[in-house]
Amino acid sequence: MKKILVAIAFLLCSIAGISQKVNKITLADNGSSSIITFALDENVVVSISQNGNLVEWGVDRYAGRLDNIQRKLDEYTGRVEYYTENDNEAFRGKIKYIGKTLITYYASFDNQFFAGRIKAVGSQNIEYYNNFDETASQGKIKQIGQMPFSYYSSFDNEAYKGKIKSAGSVAITYYSAIEDKGFAGKIKSIGGNNFVYYSSQEAQVGLRGMLRTGRQVQIINGVTFWVKYN
Repeated sequence: MKKILVAIAFLLCSIAGISQKVNKITLADNGSSSIITFALDENVVVSISQNGNLVEWGVDRYAGRLDNIQRKLDEYTGRVEYYTENDNEAFRGKIKYIGKTLITYYASFDNQFFAGRIKAVGSQNIEYYNNFDETASQGKIKQIGQMPFSYYSSFDNEAYKGKIKSAGSVAITYYSAIEDKGFAGKIKSIGGNNFVYYSSQEAQVGLRGMLRTGRQVQIINGVTFWVKYN
């Protein structure tokens, strides 16, 4: 009986960990920004910037569907709590609980470089590159749980320095500054899946710089990568 209870407890912890994992990474087509989204219980999602700030959260009524990936989130009507005036100044007033998921932040007595940034979403701890790391990576997310993130350095090509280079084992490349101006700096590949754009010489002006071939939505290692075009 004891072994069965231990097994059940382990299974519940495993399910909780899975439900709080990174499930989507949204990239601007030129890699200038990235939004990381966590899937929680009850189809709730929480999105944060690459600098660890909360972007949005709510209920994704179409969770699991890819036919309309850009959609407005519905209001979550379950348990929602905020840190109070009695809490640390770096996170007082910020959201604390969404349902059963606790969100924590770096406090004012932690490294001031991280103060106020999200420290964990449920079981997923978040680490950042500090002010001693390479200039282009400073302050950006370094690791979420077991998933590492890297960025192109300040010594790399002007078109992609500082942009996200990898998320976990998935590499992201960009067209360099010497490429056609219609797509210089835009995403070239995600995990080996290539993107080709119309050049600045296209006869139809409206097509210049637009995606010619390549999939905007790709699921790699269980994470949805979405390239967002303005």
